[in-house]
Amino acid sequence: MFGFSLGISETYMNILVKTLEWATLNIEQANAEEEKVNASACNGLIQRENRSMEKELEELRRSRPKPPVGGDFTFSDCFYFTRRGIESIVDDEVTQRFTSEELVSWNLLTRTNNDFQYISLKMTLVYGLGIFVRYCILAPLRITLACIGLTWLVIGTSAVGFLPNCRVKFWLSEWVHVMCYRICARGLSATICYHNRENKPKKGGICVANHTSPIDIVILCNDGCYAMVGQVHGGLMGIVQRAMVRSCPHVWFERLEMKDRHLVTKRLKDHVNDKTKLPILIFPEGTCINNTSVMMFKKGSFEIGATIYPVAIKYDPKFGDAFWNSSKNSMVSYLLRMMTSWALVCNVWYLPAMHQQEGEDAVNFANRVKSAIAHQGGLVDLQWDGGLKRAKVKDTFKEQQQKKYSSMVVGDDSSSNSD
Repeated sequence: MFGFSLGISETYMNILVKTLEWATLNIEQANAEEEKVNASACNGLIQRENRSMEKELEELRRSRPKPPVGGDFTFSDCFYFTRRGIESIVDDEVTQRFTSEELVSWNLLTRTNNDFQYISLKMTLVYGLGIFVRYCILAPLRITLACIGLTWLVIGTSAVGFLPNCRVKFWLSEWVHVMCYRICARGLSATICYHNRENKPKKGGICVANHTSPIDIVILCNDGCYAMVGQVHGGLMGIVQRAMVRSCPHVWFERLEMKDRHLVTKRLKDHVNDKTKLPILIFPEGTCINNTSVMMFKKGSFEIGATIYPVAIKYDPKFGDAFWNSSKNSMVSYLLRMMTSWALVCNVWYLPAMHQQEGEDAVNFANRVKSAIAHQGGLVDLQWDGGLKRAKVKDTFKEQQQKKYSSMVVGDDSSSNSD
């Protein structure tokens, strides 16, 4: 809470790591052959080379004589396209990003091993002891700490809000925010390793990061204070938002204002142009992805012209699944699941500041930042829109893919006709 540790968390993590290593060793010894199958299955249902269809089709057609008429297409190409189509249906690279990450070895959590099989009496006893520890000891302590953190956030920020605008108020506001997030992080048994802190976001800039969970905010704010951007809510969330904005200039929008791109852009520009205000924290993906990849960044935050501070976040799934599948789990059930996990372990990398280059549009700038985050975090860089979790593919994108497919089928037919 105050920036130092009593060593309790470190001791707990050391015991936990040794326990999971012991469990993994016992599982491997119990059924080594099954472990090999599971390990290969986690890499994908279908083993295929990371090559484009154009290159594969070009090599396929190069290995056979070219038809005298009709371009490059032959009837045998149907088998290739059928195979690729079935591969995409069975193991596509989009929908699997919206489900929990597969584990190579069981981590003694029922939610990660639905097809539980008896291994040994010793393993069963350890599993039962783990349930007791997680639900009867850790969960009550974590829920208590979370309630203390949120209560302190509302009381502390409300009290600071009564002070006049001055350096003391801003310092107290940051101190209250960071202390609250550190209490909440302790409530999740969070072990966070920050890398390259010299690249931490500075005032007047925009911090962009990949998005796995709402807890991403707690993870980042545990090491510094940020200005939040979001929609105004009611209920408990609304009380927290109103308390926070009293002490710190967060950027909250009404529901109708969120649809006005010009108003949103103007509010964000006004914030970053004031170099005394905290950096804005934005997750450009717009939805949670399952800790394996980074999907398309929305271009809005890259049109402002501010300095971009990329941050890569990577969780260790061995200790608990941090991914929030909002279409399947409510926020309350998700938080309860996290509070009954072993721990929350993650790495955070601060990347060097990036600026929009001359002649570079917002889309290319966003893709360049996304690629840097994916490379640093060891994540897969995907061009697909994370909005596909709930929405259908746009017709324009379908037409683009149909034209691309048509050009591959026809091949050099147009050139042969011109001859």
